[in-house]
Amino acid sequence: MTVFNLEDKGDFPPAQLAGRDGLLAFGGELSPKMLLRAYGRGIFPWYGQGEPILWWSPDPRFVLFPAEFHAGRSLKKILQRGVFTFTFDRAFGAVVSGCALPRPDQEGTWITAAMREAYVALHRFGYAHSLEAWKDGKLAGGIYGISLGRCFFAESMFHLADNASKVALAVLAEALRKMDFAFIDCQIASPHLAGWGARPITRRRYLELLRAGLSPHTRRGDWGDILPPL
Repeated sequence: MTVFNLEDKGDFPPAQLAGRDGLLAFGGELSPKMLLRAYGRGIFPWYGQGEPILWWSPDPRFVLFPAEFHAGRSLKKILQRGVFTFTFDRAFGAVVSGCALPRPDQEGTWITAAMREAYVALHRFGYAHSLEAWKDGKLAGGIYGISLGRCFFAESMFHLADNASKVALAVLAEALRKMDFAFIDCQIASPHLAGWGARPITRRRYLELLRAGLSPHTRRGDWGDILPPL
């Protein structure tokens, strides 16, 4: 298996050259230009503390088609009770910081300080967005990701109150469905996401959907102005 050195190559190799585990390359930088180029080619960064920047394109790819989101009876009841209120792009940095908090089932976090700075920069440029769930006026959970064309690349979500991240994903999926987004890229398989309707597709099919989804104009800027609080 060849893992490409971006310092030597200078640009991303085709995603189809990734190894069985999905690892394609290492090195490079987390500049907005390089990140947008990566996402537009079906590649994303994922690495831990003390590691070089690692770039991935797994096969299969886990995606959620917005119209296929399955809320389930219990989640629908939570939404109907109005326990949470929702906003777009009102606390992006806080959502990323929340996602970076240590979790009981993990050692450390993959959202390093450099990663946080990179996505905050993408947010300033209008490509990265967050959906916040609020309870009693306090941030209770949220999700953030990248938007290109009609493609949304979900990066991470968190909760401080029970069910907050679940309802945030439900609201995000419905908002993206209304905006005619093609898919939400979930990157790697997760039992929780599978329970909400996400499913694996081949890398080849993913890249086809990506190419088609990138053709429309990207809705850059503050989504809080485009979409009212839900």
